[in-house]
Amino acid sequence: MKKITFSIIIISFVFLGMSFRSSKKINIDGDTKENEKYIDSMMANALEKGFFPGAQIIVGTGDFNLISKNYGYHDYTKKQLVKSEDVFDLASMSKVLGATLVTMRLAGDGKIKLTDQVGQIVPMYKNTAISNLTLFELLTHTSGLTPSITFYQALLSTPDNSPLLSNQKSEQYPEPFDNMFVNKNIVYDSKYLSFQSKENWVQIYKNMWLNPEFYPSVYERIATANTNPRGKYLYSDLNLLLVKQMIETKTVKKLDQLTNEIYTELGISKIGYNPLKWTSIENVMPTEVDNFFRKDTIKGYVHDEAAAIFGGVSGNAGLFANAESIAVICKMLMNNGNYKGKQILKAKVVKEFTDSPLAKEGIYRGLGFDKRKPDEFFTKDDFGHTGFTGTFFFMNRNTNRFLIILTNRVNPTRTNRLMYKDDFSAKIWKQINKVY
Repeated sequence: MKKITFSIIIISFVFLGMSFRSSKKINIDGDTKENEKYIDSMMANALEKGFFPGAQIIVGTGDFNLISKNYGYHDYTKKQLVKSEDVFDLASMSKVLGATLVTMRLAGDGKIKLTDQVGQIVPMYKNTAISNLTLFELLTHTSGLTPSITFYQALLSTPDNSPLLSNQKSEQYPEPFDNMFVNKNIVYDSKYLSFQSKENWVQIYKNMWLNPEFYPSVYERIATANTNPRGKYLYSDLNLLLVKQMIETKTVKKLDQLTNEIYTELGISKIGYNPLKWTSIENVMPTEVDNFFRKDTIKGYVHDEAAAIFGGVSGNAGLFANAESIAVICKMLMNNGNYKGKQILKAKVVKEFTDSPLAKEGIYRGLGFDKRKPDEFFTKDDFGHTGFTGTFFFMNRNTNRFLIILTNRVNPTRTNRLMYKDDFSAKIWKQINKVY
């Protein structure tokens, strides 16, 4: 009798366990359907109001994708639907998915330290004002470096020395650029720019090559750019330009080579710099109609002008990817650097970089990663990054959710900030986490 009773109890527990598991699955499915309905509604509204021409979105957990969808078209002609294999210009998401990932790998292998100083590693900065800036300061944006420098404008001039841009449209300034208008008489510096391929010159656009002799002037300007209080938070593209120089000098390898080593280990191929080297132009989303520098609709080349100057491979921008490739990286990070049983990054390094080491000073930034002061949309445990072109990815290991939204909101112009005024991405992030 006791054996029979014991067997009944065991069988009951087995059925209870099955019931709990299926109940959890039903909840996930229910949440997913509710979230998908919400996302579809948000996207329909965004496309109708012209937030962006097209988008990819993935919602997932540390183990699998829950929602993976494409919306809209490549541009407003509506001739080409967005497909899963299409790649978007990630803009500043490159800071995390490129230079920061490589830095995490090197830190885990003991090849670079957060206390390393710029001048110790990169000889050209040894006796400059930025010599003792640390890798930690660069990654947390507490270096004091000015937010950006428009290096490319030094390559442009006008015959009568009139301004390159005006805030008023006129016969001399007919074409728009951002919220300004472009001088119709702009001249390119033939010493440094060529519209034909030249030996050892760097291709910066499909019909533009840069004389590498221009780079010393770029580095000189960076070396005198720490014009703000050190130790205070100030987001700057220059920080990641320096991180790139530090890791390339340390490894004697180029950033694109270093990132590709990680991507290959993860088994992802729709991600990288200079996309026309690894995918067709038909699979690249267009960005801005550039009436100023490149005089073209940017497609297949990086939108960011600083990254363009460096041949499309930069610490601040330059990566292109589809959402599926980024989803793999999210799963790896959410599983403490492990993906499908392979330890890509050291767990302690992932934790260190995705924490907020300066929270006591009111700085919530991670190391490379964007983190936010808790508000109605974000918690202290969220980490990820956004991009100027209209891109967003965030993760939370506690809620076991990640969200990737890729758009090309800068097509045809960067003045379109409707998705930001609407808190578009933040609202979706809040929605997919709210059941917790």
